[in-house]
Amino acid sequence: MCSQMDVQPPSSQQLTQVPPNTSINTAMAKASPENSAAVELQPLDTEAAAGRAERSKWLLASADPPPPWQQLFSSIKESVLPHPTTKQHRPNRLLLFLQSLFPVLKWGKNYKASMFKSDFLAGLTLASLCIPQSIGYANLAKMDPQYGLYTSVVPPLIYAVMGSSREIAIGPVAVVSLLLSAMISKVVDPSADPTAYRRTVFTVTFFTGAFQALFGIFRLGFLVDFLSHAAIVGFMGGAAIVIGLQQLKGLLGISHFTSKTDVVSVLTAVVKALGQQWYPLNSVLGCSFLIFILITRFIGQRNKKLFWVAATAPLFSVIVSTLIVYLSNAEKHGIKIVKHLKGGLNPSSLHQLDLGGQHVGEAAKIGLICALIALTEAIAVGRSFASMKGYHLDGNKEMVAMGVMNLVGSVTSCYTATGSFSRTAVNYSAGCETVISNIVMSVTVLISLLLFTKLLYYTPLAILASIILSALPGLIDLNEGYNIWKVDKLDFVVCIAAFFGVLFGSVEIGLLVAVVMSFGKVIVISIKPSTEELGRVPGTDIFCNIMQYPIANKLPGLLITRITSATFCFANASFIRERILKSIDDENNIEEVAKGRLYVLILDMTNVMNIDTSGIHALEEVHKKLNARGLQLAVVNPKWQVITKMKAAKLINKIGAAEWVFMSIGDAVEASVLLKMNAPEAAARQLQGRAATGKRARSSGGRRRRRRAKIEEDLVSRPPEEPTEGTGAERRSGRQPCSSSSRIPGTATLQIRRGVGGGSDEMAVLQEATPEDRRCLPPRQCNRRTERSGREAAGEFGNAVASPPN
Repeated sequence: MCSQMDVQPPSSQQLTQVPPNTSINTAMAKASPENSAAVELQPLDTEAAAGRAERSKWLLASADPPPPWQQLFSSIKESVLPHPTTKQHRPNRLLLFLQSLFPVLKWGKNYKASMFKSDFLAGLTLASLCIPQSIGYANLAKMDPQYGLYTSVVPPLIYAVMGSSREIAIGPVAVVSLLLSAMISKVVDPSADPTAYRRTVFTVTFFTGAFQALFGIFRLGFLVDFLSHAAIVGFMGGAAIVIGLQQLKGLLGISHFTSKTDVVSVLTAVVKALGQQWYPLNSVLGCSFLIFILITRFIGQRNKKLFWVAATAPLFSVIVSTLIVYLSNAEKHGIKIVKHLKGGLNPSSLHQLDLGGQHVGEAAKIGLICALIALTEAIAVGRSFASMKGYHLDGNKEMVAMGVMNLVGSVTSCYTATGSFSRTAVNYSAGCETVISNIVMSVTVLISLLLFTKLLYYTPLAILASIILSALPGLIDLNEGYNIWKVDKLDFVVCIAAFFGVLFGSVEIGLLVAVVMSFGKVIVISIKPSTEELGRVPGTDIFCNIMQYPIANKLPGLLITRITSATFCFANASFIRERILKSIDDENNIEEVAKGRLYVLILDMTNVMNIDTSGIHALEEVHKKLNARGLQLAVVNPKWQVITKMKAAKLINKIGAAEWVFMSIGDAVEASVLLKMNAPEAAARQLQGRAATGKRARSSGGRRRRRRAKIEEDLVSRPPEEPTEGTGAERRSGRQPCSSSSRIPGTATLQIRRGVGGGSDEMAVLQEATPEDRRCLPPRQCNRRTERSGREAAGEFGNAVASPPN
């Protein structure tokens, strides 16, 4: 018998038959856990191969995706109807449509009296903060104070009917007010022609609402996402500082102030004003109440039950400061006051819309910018509080609601409104249950317009400035800026660029920088995507990045590359092609190609969602260059759009039809390894015969052919013997016992032997016979056969099919 170092035929107990649809790893795992275990495999594992072929046919026979016009129509239909494919009667479909357009019809049926109590108290608390803030923000927008109150009446009522957020508080906000004043002032001077300025503001509000509604109807909410989170953080921080600097006019009692918003211009104007006539009583009064408001906010943050203290502090400050000015006649001593404030219901502004004037183009541009900023703030605020309550907020429906709200507001003397973070936080803390709190707030503000506007005549401007200043710390998020720095340095660059763009340029320059930097980041990532070389985690069918997971092993003879980009297009096709070809020329693979060991490149396209003609052309070039080097290209899991375009370009036929297109990496690896194991010479001729034949090592090939011929001659010349088990015949003849259980026609028996170096497994092909050859080999011939087959047929493929070491 063979010694322990010799290769022995396996017994019937050691053989493990591969079941259908079972990978090589599973079969190997069923082998004996001892140092050696034999596994008998069919030459190409026909049943598993049939399964792979069937899955490839499914991939290639997939239906074509719907045309672009049909996808657009479905998107529009889906944005309006919540269940566009539901087959229901017409009355039910009409009800669904109305509930989708007016969510109040859906939740209003379950509204209870106990919920109204919470909403009523929250609405009153919200109004106490909204009234002074609205007057201050109107002053920031360079509008008369009543227009800020008008904006807190009509838009909240419209949103209460069409909006789906339960906590968001609608009205004027600081950033949008600053945007309007900074950008419209360059078109129309508010001090020289206040009527034209007001008409332009209403026209901009009209375009803002139109753009917002169109974004929602056509599901263009992704446009808002081009303002990245980092860009928004930087923009908001810079805008907060600019708004704060603008309040120095009211806080210091300066009469003449610059219309520019950059830091240098504002500080220069302040220094010039301080050198002339100014009234320090404004600073004393404003700073005193600013400190009071900040203290109450600190108390509210420390004790959540006392949130109402911080919420009512601005209104309390307005009332007290107004009484002080009225009783002391402080306006005669330099205190700047609001003076006339027009009361009553919102007048119509339809006749003031300037849709055909000379500034309509500028108004449309400013309206687009305001639409994006207002939507970004509103959706961010709404989704933040919706996640706290555990419900989902549809961004596209919110855009439609915001758009209709501002369209109606533009004809009712309102300027652009959106969701306010500070007031929404107060509304949430006050325990609001539904959007009814917005209705209560709106009615309260309307009553104030009807009855109490005359009492606001003596309200000092310094108090309004202090109220705005107290709301600014929420716009500057230093912790988030630090987190951005830790997570992504490129994002931090975008954040800082937007911040300094607003601070030292202007609001529109900062916004432009934020958009350009966000686009630039996307373009850089798209143009230069990364490719990953994959390896297999031992003992599993999991393939992952070998750089990220060092435990993953490269499969000898195979190079598995994954494209990480979602698009394979003109922008990155050349880069991806060069990266793929460079991976072939990598120092670790040059020797493999030269020796004929690397023979298949598996290209994982799981991440690629779309491809264009440039991507198709790049794949064709990769295939041609691999073909010239004697390598085969295998494509794994191309997505719906990708496989459709590859079939249209006939690239599938060039690669190899269904034979080299797989649904998973495991299928591609198994097919490649089995093909090489069971037909080493045929695979070598097929895959490397395309390369230049002059580069082959002729002497080495001649020795292999002579050795193979010698073994085949021994097989043919030796007569078959059937020694009986248990007798000494086999020992005297020097032959190994051969039985029907140990040999199957047309099979290859593999010996898995635990390696001593590096913990890897070694594989040797013990027997490789055709159905006509059923003879057994003597020990010496068995050893020679094992050495040759293990070196030539199996070679480096042991790690690819053997089970991992313990």
